[in-house]
Amino acid sequence: MGRALYLHHPSSLEHDTGDHPEQPARITAIERELESRGWLGYEPELAPRADRSAVEAVHPRAYVDRIAEISEQGGGMLDMDTVASARSFDAALHSAGAAVRSVEALLSNEAEVTFCGLRPPGHHAEAARAMGFCLFNNAAIAARRALAGLGAERVLILDWDVHHGNGTNDIFFDTDEVLYVSLHQSPLYPGTGSLQENGTGAGEGYTVNLPVPPGAGHDDFLSLLVHVVAPIAREYRPDLLLVSAGFDAHRDDPLANCELTEDSYAALSAGMRALSAELSAPLGFVLEGGYDLRALAASVAATMDAARNGAAPPDVTAGVLAQHARSHYSRWWPVLGG
Repeated sequence: MGRALYLHHPSSLEHDTGDHPEQPARITAIERELESRGWLGYEPELAPRADRSAVEAVHPRAYVDRIAEISEQGGGMLDMDTVASARSFDAALHSAGAAVRSVEALLSNEAEVTFCGLRPPGHHAEAARAMGFCLFNNAAIAARRALAGLGAERVLILDWDVHHGNGTNDIFFDTDEVLYVSLHQSPLYPGTGSLQENGTGAGEGYTVNLPVPPGAGHDDFLSLLVHVVAPIAREYRPDLLLVSAGFDAHRDDPLANCELTEDSYAALSAGMRALSAELSAPLGFVLEGGYDLRALAASVAATMDAARNGAAPPDVTAGVLAQHARSHYSRWWPVLGG
């Protein structure tokens, strides 16, 4: 395995959300665990601020200006559960900047795998709306940068956060340049991401939503990865693999009802590493959710370890959820009909 980068920045600790599950202690817990394990072979690197042009390739200038102004005025509530503080705009620019820096490193062959350990998260952020703890959509900004200036023609984003990434879903809903795949619990916030939400126009079939019921566990998620996501990825042939890596499907997480463990995240990561090698497409992870601090830190470490230091790819039979999804998506992806 070649070089691996862990992107981070102290501004993540200055995004002050108060008494809130999306808190600075998330980063502290992750980095304490990684430091105790010698960073698992990753090189820590300070993330730059994203250029406004990179952010505005996804978010309208007026929206970006609004987030800047709210922060300059000391912060405030952006929606019922999304908070900005005086330093949030800077933190959000660094969080987006890490994602941009990661794809620049991946697509220039400077690194084979990257992990962005910053906050605020991003996948709920719509083009002109902050929501779900998210200000700017980091994964979407990274994908746009990869497509616009780094030579990528196709990007796959796998979102395994337990909450549907409505923002990323909507931003790429009408294009085939990004294949957006989401594994998420349903019903659950934000209430989107049904099996029937599949894109429109040129993007029809390139939004792949894979909802799972409360109580879904290791075999459910792995079966969907192996028997739905991987075959589609092989047919799509992306130049870049990005993971919106939330860890709130862990059995200990307080905000959802799934039953994954850190071993589950290691297996998911091993599956993505195997795809990365098979497709000769580099692999980057962008931190999303995860709100039990012990589970979050252990799961991030397990994910990074499997992506960098090796693990057997998962071997699991196609369960009922995977069989149903294969039947639905075979109209766009004939490989699933076999």
